[in-house]
Amino acid sequence: MARTTSSVPKKHRHKKTLAQAKGHYSVRHRQYRRAKESVMHALAYAYAHRRERKGDFRKLWILRIGAAARGHGISYSRLIAGLNAAGITLDRKVLADMAVRQPAGFAAVVEQAKQALPANA
Repeated sequence: MARTTSSVPKKHRHKKTLAQAKGHYSVRHRQYRRAKESVMHALAYAYAHRRERKGDFRKLWILRIGAAARGHGISYSRLIAGLNAAGITLDRKVLADMAVRQPAGFAAVVEQAKQALPANA
């Protein structure tokens, strides 16, 4: 029986990995062994950071809402408490977008939240 080698599949595997490493620095896109390490790490970082991105956006939205709310004389936490008390179910993404693109609409929402808050608090 003839001896078989894995040279063709190996060549395809190496080409695929080197293609994935395109744009990496120095030998990380030239040498297979270094490229494989680089690609493995890059894929792991991409996986983890796709999940982190959700929290990053939430932090950004909270920051924008808080800044806009302080412009209307109320803190972020009081605004959220007032929205809950008023039964307004806008999420943070929408509120942040309103604060940036529709200041008048955001002001109306803030006024409703202020009115729903208890007077003594």
